[in-house]
Amino acid sequence: MPFPTPLTRTAAAMLFAGALPMPFAFAAAESTDNGYNLPPKEILDVMRAPSLPVPSVSPTREKMLLVSWQEYPSLERVATPIVKLAGVRIEVKNHSKHDTPGGYGITPCATSYQMVTIASGQQSAVALPPNACPGAPVWSADGKHFAFTNTVADAVQLWVGDAATGKLRQIRGARLNPAFGDELQWMSDQTLLVKLLPKGQGQPLAAAATPVGPSIQETDGSKGQSSTYENRDTLSNTHDEDLFDYYAASQIALVDVGTLAITPLGKVANYLTVDSAPDGRHILVSAMHKPYSYVTTFERFPREVEVWDVVGRGSLSTHTLASLPLADRVPIQGVPTGPRDFAWRQNEPATLIWAEALDGGDWKTKVPARDKVLMQRAPFAVAPTEILRTEQRFGGFLWGERKDFALMSELDENRHWQRTFIVNVDAAQEKPRLLWDLSYDEKYAAPGSPVLRRLSNGAVVIRQEGDAIYLSGKGASPAGDRPFLDRLNLTTLKSERLFRSGKDAYDIFLAFTGADAKTFLTWHQSPLDPPNAFVRNLGQPVAAEAGEPAYASTATALTHIPDPAPAVRAIKKQLVKYKRADGLDLSFTLYTPPGYKAGTRVPAILCAYPLDYADAASAGQVSGSEQTFTRLRQYRLLLLAGYAIIDNASFPIVGDPKTAYDTYMDQLVADAKAAVDEAVKLGVVDPDRVGVTGHSHGALMTANLVAHTKLFRAGVATSGSFNKTLTPFGFQSERRSVWEAPEVYQKVSPFFYADKFQAPLLIVHGADDANPGTTPLQATKLYEAIRGNGGTARLVMLPHEPHWYTARESNEQLIYEMVRWFDKYVKNVAPRNP
Repeated sequence: MPFPTPLTRTAAAMLFAGALPMPFAFAAAESTDNGYNLPPKEILDVMRAPSLPVPSVSPTREKMLLVSWQEYPSLERVATPIVKLAGVRIEVKNHSKHDTPGGYGITPCATSYQMVTIASGQQSAVALPPNACPGAPVWSADGKHFAFTNTVADAVQLWVGDAATGKLRQIRGARLNPAFGDELQWMSDQTLLVKLLPKGQGQPLAAAATPVGPSIQETDGSKGQSSTYENRDTLSNTHDEDLFDYYAASQIALVDVGTLAITPLGKVANYLTVDSAPDGRHILVSAMHKPYSYVTTFERFPREVEVWDVVGRGSLSTHTLASLPLADRVPIQGVPTGPRDFAWRQNEPATLIWAEALDGGDWKTKVPARDKVLMQRAPFAVAPTEILRTEQRFGGFLWGERKDFALMSELDENRHWQRTFIVNVDAAQEKPRLLWDLSYDEKYAAPGSPVLRRLSNGAVVIRQEGDAIYLSGKGASPAGDRPFLDRLNLTTLKSERLFRSGKDAYDIFLAFTGADAKTFLTWHQSPLDPPNAFVRNLGQPVAAEAGEPAYASTATALTHIPDPAPAVRAIKKQLVKYKRADGLDLSFTLYTPPGYKAGTRVPAILCAYPLDYADAASAGQVSGSEQTFTRLRQYRLLLLAGYAIIDNASFPIVGDPKTAYDTYMDQLVADAKAAVDEAVKLGVVDPDRVGVTGHSHGALMTANLVAHTKLFRAGVATSGSFNKTLTPFGFQSERRSVWEAPEVYQKVSPFFYADKFQAPLLIVHGADDANPGTTPLQATKLYEAIRGNGGTARLVMLPHEPHWYTARESNEQLIYEMVRWFDKYVKNVAPRNP
C-alpha cells in the first residue's frame, strides 16, 4: 500500500480543525528492485546518516581511538551462508561468528578509526585496509600497539597498528578462528595470544546423500530440564557433530608483533577458553570433546581444563585442572556441579580461582552455603586451598592492586539480591567485611562500579590510592540519571563525591588521564550536543548539597564530533513521572515530533519492555535521562511521521520471583493504563489515537495489551513469543515449568486469546531468529490464529534476520511497515466516539 494512506473524511475534518498538526506531510514511500520497501525520505535520510563514534582509551591514557561503526550492514552480508552448531552460527567461507549470543544481529564492521592524542587533542585518521570490515581495537598494556580483526570473504585476518604513527600491518598467515571467542589477546607488550584455523584443514565433510541412520536420544529417568536459552541451534545428528568438530578446531599460537613470527602452541583441538596469566607465561585452556548433547548448547559440552606453562618459545608443559563431564541436566537457572568459573587472580603472577557448588547447583535447595571458592598457585603441584564459602551463589572477584584487597560478590536469585565483601584471600583468619548489601534492581542507592586500571603486565585490577578506590555509576535519581565519580575510603567505608554530571547535560566518566584523580575524561552530551570527549580538571573543595560534588571542576572539549542528523534536534523530550493505580511510582520519556505546538493533541506510540522486580521500592525508580543526545532508531523514527513517542515506559511486574507471573496480566494492564492516562493528561496525546509496540518480551506485552484492553487502536509486535507452552521449562524469571503452573503459561500467552483481539496487530519476525523462546513458529502460529478467528493482522517475515534485525533493507522495511500500519489504524482512523 502506498504511503501515506488516504485520509478518511473524519481525519480530514480533524486536520482542517487543527486537531492534527500540519507539518507532517511526506512524499509516498518508494519501493526497490529487490522487493523491499523504503520509508519516506525524511526518515530514510536519518537512517542513512553516519553513525556516531565510540571511544576506546589506551591503558596508558595517552591515546584514544574513536571507532565509528556501520549502522546497518547489507542484506548480502546478512544472507551469507552459515552453519548452525550447538548455539553458535558460523559463516562457512571465513569461519567468522555470524551473530552475537542470543541472535542479536551480526557483529557490525567499523567504518573508521580516528587516533586522538589526549595531551594535545591532535586527531588523525587511521588508514584502514580497502573494503575492510574491522572489529574493535584491542590495546597492548603499554599503549604502543593495538590489534584488531578484519573480516574478509575467505578469512578473519589479524592486523596490528602502531599507536604513535597509526601505521597498520597485517600478520600474514594468521587466519583467526573467532567462533567460540578468545581469538585475540595480548600475552605481553610484544606478543599476541591467538586462536588460528588449523593449517591444511581442507573442506568439511559433506552430508551423506542418504541418512546414515536415525537420530536417537534417550533419557534414563532422571530429570533433564533445559531452560529456554539452553537449546539454541542444537546438534541433531552425527553429521552435525562432524561439522562442530571441523569449525571448532583451532590452533593456539603466539604472534610476535615485532618480527611477525607465528609460533604454534600445543596440538589442534576444540578450544573454548584461552586466557593468559598476569606473568605472561601461563595459559588457562579448556577444550571441548565428545560425547556431545542434542538438547543443550556448547557451553554444557564435556571439556578438559588445563594450565599450559610456556617455558620456552613454542615449548610448553601442561597440567590438567579438571575433566568436566557433559552437563545436560543442570537445574533451571542453576549451575553445573564440579569446578566452574576458572579465572586468574589478577594481582599475582599465576594463581587460579574457581568455585564449586555445595547445593547441587540448584537454587531450590536450602543449604548453609551454596558455593565454596578454591585457589591454587603455580606450579600447581600443591592441592588447591579452600579460601571461603558463600551463603549465596558466588559472583566473582575484582582484585585490588594490593594483594591484601579484593571485592567478592554473591548473588541471591530468589530475592534479586547482591552482597559485596572486602576480602583478603591470603588471611583466612580475617572475616570478610560487608561493603554493599542491596537489591540488584536498586538504582538510586547503587554505589557504582570500581574504576579499573591495566597494569604493565596486562592484568586488570581495581585502581587504588592508599586506602581509597574510585567508583563510577549512572547516578539514577528521581530526576533522572546523573552519572558520578566517587572516592571510597576503605577504612571508613564512606564515599566522597568528586564529580557529578550537570543537570543540563549527560557526562559519563571514561578514564583518569594522570597518576592522580585530578584530571579525567568524560563522554559529554546534551539534547543538542553530540557525544564528545571532555578533559575535566578538579579544582578546590566547595560546599555542596547531599549528592553533589565536593569539588569545583572545569571542562575542555577534546574532540569535536559533528551532529550527523541536525533535523532530529527539532524533536523535544521530557521525563514524566506518575503513579500506577496501586500507588507504585512509574515514569516514561515523552518525545514530541518536529514542529509540535503545545496544547495540540497528536497520535502516539507507546513502547515498553516489562521487567521483573522482587520488591516495589526498586520497581518504581526512574531510569534514563532527558539530557542525552537524541538518536532515532527503530520505532523512534516514527517521530518524523508525526507521532509522539511514549518511550521506555515503566512496566514492572512485581512479586516474589517464584510466583510473580501469577499476577502478570493484571499488572501489565495497570502499567499500560497508567502510562496512557498520564500522556493524555499532559495534553499531548490524543486518547483515541494511541498505538503500542514492543520487541521480544515487549512483543508479548504488545499482543497481550491488544488482546485484553481497548487502550490501543493498533499494535506492532516484533520478534515475540506468543505461546509460552512452547518454552515449557520457564521464561524470563518464571522458573516453574508448564506442568507446575499450567494456568500461568496459558494466561500470559496471547495465542490462546486470538479470538478476543481488540485491535489490528502487525507481526514482524526474523525468519532466522535464533532465540529459542522466539522461534519464527511463534509469529506464524499467532498470525494463523488471528486470521482463523476473523481478526485483523499482517505478518512480515524478514529473510535471514535473527532476533534483532541487522540488514539495512530489513530495517528500512520494518519502518515502512510500522508507518503504514500506524497511519492506517491509528493516525487516520475514525474516532471511536465521533
